[in-house]
Amino acid sequence: MASKKQAAIGGGVAAALVLAVPLIGSWEGKRNDPYLDIVGVPTVCYGETRVTMRRYSDDECLAMLNKGVREFAEPVAKCTPAIANRPYQLAAATSLAYNVGVAGYCKSTADRRFDAGDFKGGCEALKFWNKAGGRVVQGLVNRRAAEYRLCMVGL
Repeated sequence: MASKKQAAIGGGVAAALVLAVPLIGSWEGKRNDPYLDIVGVPTVCYGETRVTMRRYSDDECLAMLNKGVREFAEPVAKCTPAIANRPYQLAAATSLAYNVGVAGYCKSTADRRFDAGDFKGGCEALKFWNKAGGRVVQGLVNRRAAEYRLCMVGL
């Protein structure tokens, strides 16, 4: 039997997934065939880097996105318990983690601010992640702005 805390985190993740999947999908875009991302990392479907690089169907890409977002949301909720039951903030943080990795997110200023109860400051810190290959990328600036707007809902 799951503890109350685990059940609460699970409920928070489920609510966040409803918000995070379309957000992430819209910013990642979908390419059924493998390609190299902006910094040369082999990628397929909705920004997926952790699978065999081959052609995937639309249904396979969508299933991969749903599974992948859950695989990021759960560790983000554990890393940042302060937002585990705040679906808008968790969805925004999950989008960042999907893009930069869980380890990067869990060491971030956003994580520290959220855990300190500074939710607006945590949302603001999402915007710090706007570089790829050492340079500011307008697409990342735009994505972080969308994550920030979602993150600020209800605050």
